[in-house]
Amino acid sequence: MSRASDGVRTWQLGVRMSEEEVAATWQEYRRTRSDTLRNTLMEHYLPLVKYNSERLAARLPDEVQLDDLISAGCDGLRDAIEMFDLDRGVKFETYCAARIRGAILDALRTADWVPRLVRHRASQLAQSRHKLEGKFGRKPTNHELADFMGLSEKECEKLVREANAVGMFSIDRHFQESDSGRDTRESDLLANTRAENPLRQLQEEDLKCLITKGLSKNERLILILYYYQEMTMKEIGATLRLSESRVSQMHTDIIKRLQAILSGREDDFLATTA
Repeated sequence: MSRASDGVRTWQLGVRMSEEEVAATWQEYRRTRSDTLRNTLMEHYLPLVKYNSERLAARLPDEVQLDDLISAGCDGLRDAIEMFDLDRGVKFETYCAARIRGAILDALRTADWVPRLVRHRASQLAQSRHKLEGKFGRKPTNHELADFMGLSEKECEKLVREANAVGMFSIDRHFQESDSGRDTRESDLLANTRAENPLRQLQEEDLKCLITKGLSKNERLILILYYYQEMTMKEIGATLRLSESRVSQMHTDIIKRLQAILSGREDDFLATTA
């Protein structure tokens, strides 16, 4: 649970003030500008933040968290309390609603990785496509979209590419399957291509055991140094204190034995390298 969520629940436990107490608190706050009194007023008006946050959340993608909207709305509520002028004769609830919504929208724009111009043009494209679909009874072509929006086909194609690029969602968002009704996340449906395949690991271990079975220590070193360390026969001979010709002879013998062992098991070998 986030800190913002903890704070919201704590404030919701606070006792609501009567109209007389609210009026007295406003008068005292205007006189002292006390942070304690400001926080008291914020506790009282917090339901306005929750109400406006929930209304905005209903029109936003699922990955936008309500707690984040409430946190931004609280900033707007604080600013509204600090800037509110009692002498204007305006109800605070009316004044602060606009400030709360504005703070939430500002936070959303700041967190949005897509430039506002691109987002605006993507919205225009979606509206134009919707109107043409209603007119033609089918999806419009790029040529028809370009004519309708007063753009060249090249400009329209660029706009379509940019609009497609703004489609982004969180793989941690929840959705509910229609059949089982079980809550799950988008990430549960994505294959992890980087994860090790347990079956492949077992096959590789079996293959290693099969290849190295019956080989001496020097024979295993020759395979490792030649194929994995990419050392020459001369360098391997110097390492093992053997002549280059002896290393070459041992390598040839090893390969012949391995070919005999692996003969007829090509499918097992291909399964590990696929």
